[in-house]
Amino acid sequence: MTSIERMQRILARKPVDRIGLFEHFWGDTLSEWTAQGHIEAGTSLEDHFGFDIQNAWPFNMVARLDYEPEVVEETEETILTRDGNGALLRQHKQHDSTPEHVDFLVQDRAGWEEHIKPFLTPDPRRIARETYRDTRRLAAEKQRLFCWAGVNVFEMMHPVCGHEYMLMGMAMDPDWVKDMVATYAQLTLDLMDMLFEEEGLPDAIWFYEDMGFKGRPFVSLDMYREIIQPAHKATIEYAHARGLPVIMHSCGYVAPLVPGMIEAGVDCLQVIEVKAGMDLLELYRDYGDRLSFMGGMDVRTLYGNNRDTVRRELEAKIPVVKGNFGYTLHSDHSIPNQVSYETYRYFVDLGLSLGSYT
Repeated sequence: MTSIERMQRILARKPVDRIGLFEHFWGDTLSEWTAQGHIEAGTSLEDHFGFDIQNAWPFNMVARLDYEPEVVEETEETILTRDGNGALLRQHKQHDSTPEHVDFLVQDRAGWEEHIKPFLTPDPRRIARETYRDTRRLAAEKQRLFCWAGVNVFEMMHPVCGHEYMLMGMAMDPDWVKDMVATYAQLTLDLMDMLFEEEGLPDAIWFYEDMGFKGRPFVSLDMYREIIQPAHKATIEYAHARGLPVIMHSCGYVAPLVPGMIEAGVDCLQVIEVKAGMDLLELYRDYGDRLSFMGGMDVRTLYGNNRDTVRRELEAKIPVVKGNFGYTLHSDHSIPNQVSYETYRYFVDLGLSLGSYT
């Protein structure tokens, strides 16, 4: 069974030969493993580990495409820049990390209407056609599931105004946030039309939406249904109308939102972050007949590079969640460089052995 055949069946919860396999890594993990001689320079992680999925991120959704990021402050460890959304972000220079949100030009409806909305047009320059074309061709050669990957509306709004102003807007000026949601959803659909008409369809759509933090989602299920779900329905219906299954990523605790995500049409939930409170086994029991899963393996069990700890995590979950043929092996976040190559290799080999149906 090829990877594309396997993943198409896993996303539809149909019988397969084994569970799927994919992973995300911090950038310095690959460079360290390569420097240690475990991976040959220039070899992709997809090839080395035999992943079943290949992603391409072809869209640039920043408001001002021609804006050159402005360096406001720089130290030995960090750099503070203002980007084309008017956001002031601090990033570490020595290692990969989530940028610190310092300040935002947009803090309300007026700021959105003046500084952002007029620039959100389906400009062809927003599309990295060559990236999409080359990755699509490579995935076809390797017979992997090729996913168009990108953010959906929640992940487009907070880079513009920050979580605090976005959430206050949902409570105090919901029509403003609904306008942002509708604008970004339409821009996404317009750009997809342009790209797919010119370069052909992917095999699946992968939306990234970090809608939770530790122990809580950012919004209630009711607020999700009122404000965010209409965009999710529109973009997912667009995909389904073209025969494309949809994977939805969310870091953080989003269990209360899962019923709404299923209503919106999500086919697979990823990444199922354990340290935030997500429980893969509970989700499988509640929704495994309607939803496929990717992730949910506590990446912290790999940090100590102890094989017994890794084995216990895999043995506790995989024999259960493979039951409906809808599971893909993945950590619950990304693999950092403190995880040794040997530990991750063991994680993959044992996981696929436990996940075999033959």
